[in-house]
Amino acid sequence: MPKIPKGRRVGQAAVNALRTLLEEHDHIVQEISGQNDFGEDFYVTFTDDGDVTSDTIKVQVKGGDSWRRGNGYAVPVDRHRDTWSEGNIPVYCVVYDPSNKNLCWANATQQLRRFGSFNAPRFIGISPNAVLDDTTMDSFVAQARRYVGRYRGRQAVLTHLGEMSGTEFDPADHVLHFVNGDDDDLIFWKRPGDAVATLLLSAQEWEPAWVTLESLMRSELSMPEDWKGPGTLDPDLWTAEDLGLSRSEIMWAAACFASTRQADESPGDEIVECEGCPSCTGEEPKEHGRIEADVIHAYVLARILDRIDTEPDLVLRSVHAMRTESSLEPDIVAELGSLETDPRVVRQVNRLSRATVETVDDLEPEAYRLAILYLIHRIYVGGPSLPLDEQVRIVWRIPEPTTPVSRPR
Repeated sequence: MPKIPKGRRVGQAAVNALRTLLEEHDHIVQEISGQNDFGEDFYVTFTDDGDVTSDTIKVQVKGGDSWRRGNGYAVPVDRHRDTWSEGNIPVYCVVYDPSNKNLCWANATQQLRRFGSFNAPRFIGISPNAVLDDTTMDSFVAQARRYVGRYRGRQAVLTHLGEMSGTEFDPADHVLHFVNGDDDDLIFWKRPGDAVATLLLSAQEWEPAWVTLESLMRSELSMPEDWKGPGTLDPDLWTAEDLGLSRSEIMWAAACFASTRQADESPGDEIVECEGCPSCTGEEPKEHGRIEADVIHAYVLARILDRIDTEPDLVLRSVHAMRTESSLEPDIVAELGSLETDPRVVRQVNRLSRATVETVDDLEPEAYRLAILYLIHRIYVGGPSLPLDEQVRIVWRIPEPTTPVSRPR
């Protein structure tokens, strides 16, 4: 007698679980006919307090153990790369794990666009931290609707510039764009009220450079009479010479500072109470840390290896702690998706020890990044006059033992 394949049962369970969850929260689910398999199973239109919105996504649903890869889940892109990355409606991938009944998700369109067409991944990576359930539904809907809205009005311009530079801009940010005579792109980015802006240059491979009006103009032009900036430059600030800016590019950046200052000081803005910044209190600016990337990477890796040397199960315990953390930032969860589903990267992290690694160069950059995400909650950098072990403060996901741990023999 004919039997129903187990894979079909699990696949249908995945579809039913996601449909039920979304409809319980009053969102509209329209199933796409299985005869038209173009890599999507659902259209989902979101509602807001009972009102139907114009925000719609497409969803590809997978169910079963076969989608596990590395420390996460992976959905093959196959022939869907163009439709998932270039379509008018963003596509999300959802995996149903029958072992724990969890639904986990990833924004496939965002992930493909982040990597670009020349480095397109073969899989959409999904982190087990990206759980979709009753407690996370509001956050998921908010993120999805925000992403859908990226292609409307001014936000469409910010989206284009953000995808070009690999940066996420807030709708309230000041973002201005300039193309020089060599067809190089320059982006001026400043948050409202900030004195420091970020310049993003295609000629510098979009590496962010912190600048002020003073740092850019000090060698080229006299400062405006009403300028009240600090007398000495922060060593973290870039100059026009550092960036190789031409006179016209400096003038453009100066105009950006002027226009954004006018926008910040416009009468229609709400008055924001100062919280005691140095500009208002008259205090000297506090010391900012300037430390070379290779120095901090080497120091952090040495601290990681020290702990693993005395706590061999540190990675396993840290991963478990992270899985139970519900406050991970969405950008980190999205980054975990692509890192955790690369078996080679996961294998390097799981084998991390002084026997396998001596320097940062012995690790792939992706493995080093995943180790940081697993093991460390925050890294704070203090003043450069401090000793290195005081200048760099690590907040571990698993706190350091208060009593010495004997090393295993």
